[in-house]
Amino acid sequence: MSELFDFSIKLRIKLKGDDLMYAFGPGTASLLRGIKQHHSLNQSAKKMGMAYSKAWKSIRATEEQLGFSLIERRGPNGSILTENGEAVLKLFDEMVEAAHRVAGEVYRQSGFEIKE
Repeated sequence: MSELFDFSIKLRIKLKGDDLMYAFGPGTASLLRGIKQHHSLNQSAKKMGMAYSKAWKSIRATEEQLGFSLIERRGPNGSILTENGEAVLKLFDEMVEAAHRVAGEVYRQSGFEIKE
């Protein structure tokens, strides 16, 4: 049965009390992973098919909501993740992995069967 289904969980981190706006999600995580790999926001955005200006606005908006910097710009030498950027990305990835594990476990324990 497990071959029939895949699971997709879209986790977002939001500020308490703000039901409409999330601060950190899959898009920001992907940008940060790209910066970590390529040491460049521009290269990260290109790999995602995103305009640099949109990527930069997204990072700035996230930093503003979270209250700390995610990346450190190094001029012509690109960008790197700050300690806080590394930490929030690690936390996010661990939470997504845990959510996928739990969803898979619930599915396996459910005994779900398709009735014909």
